[in-house]
Parts: sequence; structure tokens; C-alpha cells
Amino acid sequence: MVLNIEDYALIGDCETAALVGKDGSIDWLCWPDFSSPACFAALVGKKENGRWLIAPREGAKKVTRRYLDHTLILETEFETASGVMLLTDFMPIRERHSDVVRIVRCRRGRISVKMELCARFDYGRTIPWTGPHERNCWAAAAGTGVVYLRTRTVLRTVDSTAIAEFALQEGEHRSFVLTHVRAEEPPPRQINVRKALAETKDFWIRWCGINTYEGSWRGEIERSLITLKALTYRPSGGIVAAATTSLPERIGVDRNWDYRYCWLRDAAFTLESLLSVGYHEEARAWQQWLLQSVGGDVSGMQIMYGMCGERHLPECELPWLPGYKGSGPVRIGNGASEQLQLDAYGEVADAITSMGRAKLSLDERLHLLQQQLTEHVSRIYHQPASGIWERRDHRDHFTYSKMMVWLALNHGIETNAGRSVRIWRQKRDRLHHQICSRGFNRNMGSFVQTFGSGILDASTLLLPIFGFLPFDDDRVRGTVEATQKSLIRNGLVYRYLPTKKNDKEAAFLACSFWLVQNLAGMGRRAEAERLFEKLLILRNDVGLLSEEYEPESSQFRGNFPQALSHIALINAGRALSAL
Repeated sequence: MVLNIEDYALIGDCETAALVGKDGSIDWLCWPDFSSPACFAALVGKKENGRWLIAPREGAKKVTRRYLDHTLILETEFETASGVMLLTDFMPIRERHSDVVRIVRCRRGRISVKMELCARFDYGRTIPWTGPHERNCWAAAAGTGVVYLRTRTVLRTVDSTAIAEFALQEGEHRSFVLTHVRAEEPPPRQINVRKALAETKDFWIRWCGINTYEGSWRGEIERSLITLKALTYRPSGGIVAAATTSLPERIGVDRNWDYRYCWLRDAAFTLESLLSVGYHEEARAWQQWLLQSVGGDVSGMQIMYGMCGERHLPECELPWLPGYKGSGPVRIGNGASEQLQLDAYGEVADAITSMGRAKLSLDERLHLLQQQLTEHVSRIYHQPASGIWERRDHRDHFTYSKMMVWLALNHGIETNAGRSVRIWRQKRDRLHHQICSRGFNRNMGSFVQTFGSGILDASTLLLPIFGFLPFDDDRVRGTVEATQKSLIRNGLVYRYLPTKKNDKEAAFLACSFWLVQNLAGMGRRAEAERLFEKLLILRNDVGLLSEEYEPESSQFRGNFPQALSHIALINAGRALSAL
């Protein structure tokens, strides 16, 4: 039985990531990178679709876990009737091949351990050729990949699954290293587990040492920063929105999407969060990823790309997988990549401006890109589009999207000169007036979802955050009050009120953090801090957040861990600490 989403923890090598359950099972891992087909897909299927379990044979009375300080190295402790077992999981920062390392140690008493490695390629569909490969090595091969399991533990193969059962006395340990290579490559070299652990620990501690944030909640903010780094594809600088696909926004409803791609919006937000606390190397890498992905014609810019700038992300369903807790379909690819989302132009423009303000050396092509971006958006800003929530049923004039167009024009005016600037300024000022007149509902005293509507939308909380109006503007205050009155349920902010009875969803976590920023900006510190502390409590036991939270069941919903939720946490904490 698959665990609740909040019962998983993340390990990764900055090129892919795995989800490790409290039960000692790795139920999700795509190899060789984030968007590759999964070889462990039990998370959205069954254990027969691939998993790697290491756990006490007798079961555990108590399970606790933590990350080693300042790292992405996970420790899970199982307390049993006969002893205590410590399971250490990590992925070394990749040199050539990707490894998952698992170390089992008996801390007290005597422990009987079971290990089951069921590798299934192509999202759990393909059963590989399996068996011993050489001394202390077991292999599974199918399609484009091979995985090698190296251990001194005696293994046997049952139904294409590697199985081991062994006992440990206090102080004894066993290690297991699983390595992925492409089918045409020779077997990988054996790694030194002790050295790999020390080097992985050193990498993360050095990376955390760059962090310049000195305010309150430093530990919580550091954990979110580590999570964002883990979602960054190191070879290209691309930043994925989440490590998973098809974890549902609501159980039993088909709102299941693939988030293993690089949204310009999420990446731009991530970049600004990293820049704000001293991480410049990631910004330089993302700059090159952006230029490579968009190319020389901004009119063809998509809202998302693959990790290396791939444009073709066709969406399809995998019928052999039942979905997380039966909530199918499981989708790969994302049809939203074809949408027109006007806000993406503003988010990219703001990221470029943030890099300039941080005194980064900018590629000359970036200036040309921003100029093209401003010119292009000045021609299309009047068009209806899909909004930040990626509505697939219709386009509209979304208030937040229009505000981000205003921001793109504003940044273009700040950084360019020439005849076009006068035209951009006219359009910017006209758009500002239009947003304030048509995007603001005077009867409700609040900005609304779309021009002329009466629908509240939490995305309008971003207007003062991006400088469209000051936090003390009466219209901003009215929007906050309307949000608190109508969009809060169980103390959390929802994106919008459902228009249909069966359209109920969980609370979108980033929205509540945006409210914290608004309250902080208005000087309502005590109120903002209470909400922020409430949100921190919602994180799972190792400090991770999903996309949404369902108060009725106290469970996470949506893909996990979600970059946007962690970005919003960082920004809310920074806003509070600045007071």
C-alpha cells in the first residue's frame, strides 16, 4: 500500500531525485534524469511497478527520521522489539554515473533485515533481465538502461527481484549501492561508500555555507533552499517544478499533471529566492539555460521547457499504472506547454532585472532578449490568455497576467533607451489604469480574477509583492480583507472559490505564504507571524512541502516536493525578518 505523500522524503544528486518512504521503500526514481522514465514507479502504481525496500523484518514500533544538518542525506531510524536499525540514504553528486547509496546499521540490540529490489523500466512496464553479474554484483537490464547493485550481502533472485535477508548485531552495518548506466556503456566502477558519504556531506555543507540569510527561521529557510537546489538540473541550470508526475490535486479526480519540467515562472521565482541569499552561481547557470531554451526569437517563447531546453513535451497517459491511491490517469508530458500565459513575460523580465541588481555579469544576449521580450509583449498584451492556474477550458483577461505584462514593460523601460521606450511607457501607463479600473471590483473592494468579474483569486495578492501598488494602498488592503473573509478555510488560503460543486480542491500552499508577505508589508507583523508559524507546522517531519494541503485529512496533495511552495516559504520568511 502506497504511503501518504507527506510520508516521503527526497534524496537527489542535482540531476534526478528519489522519494524514500517512512517504511524504508524507495517508491519513485527516474533515471538518468528528472524527466526520464521511472524505474521505481510504485508511487503511482503498485510495488510490482518498481521499488527498493530495506526495512526490519519484524516491523517497527516507532520510526523517526531526519536529514543530517545542512545536507540532503536522510537518516531513518526503526525501533523494533529486538533493537534499533538506522538506514542512511543519499545520492552522491554525480561525476559520470548516478548512484543511490543505502547503508544499514544496527545501533542497538539485534536486527533482522529484509531487502527487496524490484527494478521495472519504462514507468514500471518492462520487466528486465536480472541476475548475478560478477562477484558482489547483481544487474537488471532492459531497454536503454542497466542498473547494477553492489553489496557484500548474499542475494537471490525471485521473479526478477533481488532479495536478501540478514541479521546485524550492534555496531555492524551493510551497504548497498545501486548505479544506473546506459545500455551501451560498460559496467560502472565500484565506489567507495565511506568516501562518497563524506564527499556528499561536504558538498551540501559547503553549498549551505554560501547562504547569507541571518534572520529568524534560518533552519526552515535553509531546508527549503536545499530542496530548490535538489530540483536544479546541474548540467544545464534548468530548474524543475517538482520531482514527480501525476500526484493528484484531489483523490479520485483526474487533475494529475507532470511537473518534471522547467516552468519559466517557477524557475524565475526560484532564481530570485536564491539570489536574495547569495547564490549567484545558480543564476549564472540559469541565464545560459534561458538563452539556450528560448533561442533568438522571443515570439516563440513557451511557458515551460525540458531540462535542457526541449520544446516538444507531448502529453500522454500510461494506462498500465492505476495512479496514486487509484487516482489515475498517470500522465507524462504536459499539454500546458502550448498555452499562452502572459505572466511568463513579466516573470522572466523580473528575473533578468534581479540578476542585474545583484551585479551579475550578464550575457549581452540577455539584454537583447529583454528588449525583444518587451517589444513582443507590447504587441500582444491585449490578448486573452491562460492564467497562472493554467486553465485548459478557456482564455481570459486575468488580472495577475496583465499585471505581469505591466511589470515586463516597466522593466523594459528601465533598461532600454530609444524611440520604442516612449511607446512602451504609454502602453504601460494605459495598462496600469486598465488593471485598476477593470481588474478591481469596486463593489467588492478587491482586485478580482479577471477583468470585469466578481471572482476572488489569491494570485492578486502578488500585485503589491511585484510593486504594482504599495502595500498600504486601500485597494491592496481591500484585496487582503476580501481574501481573509472569503478565500480562507481552516486557516489556509485557497486559490479561488470553486464554480462547481464537484470542483472542490485542497489549499494551494503558496497562496497562504503570499498572504504572509502582504500582512508583513502592511506592518501587521503579529498576524503575519501567526500564519507563518501555522504554515511551518504543515511541513512534513523532514521539512518538505507539497503543492497543496487538504485540511480535512491533514494530508498533502499535488506533486512533491513543490518548488513554488518552498519559494513562497523563503520569501515570506524574508519579508517577516525584514520588519
